[in-house]
Amino acid sequence: DLNECGLKPRPCKHRCMNTYGSYKCYCLNGYMLMPDGTCSNALSCLMANCQYGCDVVKGEVRCRCPSPGLQLGPDGRTCVDIDECATRRVLCPRFRHCVNTFGSYICRCHKGFDLMYIGGKYQCHDIDECSLGHHQCGSFSHCYNTPGSYKCKCKEGYRGNGTNCIVIPVVTIEPPGPYHI
Repeated sequence: DLNECGLKPRPCKHRCMNTYGSYKCYCLNGYMLMPDGTCSNALSCLMANCQYGCDVVKGEVRCRCPSPGLQLGPDGRTCVDIDECATRRVLCPRFRHCVNTFGSYICRCHKGFDLMYIGGKYQCHDIDECSLGHHQCGSFSHCYNTPGSYKCKCKEGYRGNGTNCIVIPVVTIEPPGPYHI
């Protein structure tokens, strides 16, 4: 048996153990044996296989997430989304609602409102469906704009739900005629 551990250059970077017909390499504490037989710092982020990178804190590798809207998952390597909207920690401005995104959230205008730059800031402004003609009111009804929507009301002389209006029939009552005996 040849003692490969005694050869120059040494086959192992740190520790070498001779075995019958071969040898085994070992690394010092804090190092990891690589497939090519070399030893690499076990505290390397590459070794930790983190999704978004890591920090070494007091000699310990800790994976990190790039946004406060993400947290480490159960495996300690990948980041999972925090639904800020579901936690109710988010307060969106008037006429907006919270929409979760991966790692964050946005405040989107309610239906019937458009985001506009008014008075030096972005605000959700009511869409006037009546003046734009974006309504379903019938031809015998009037359209009335409401915040975020509209209402239809039948014109005078018509009845219905505002979308479908029909003429109110005119009932004439004739005076009773002469009686015949």
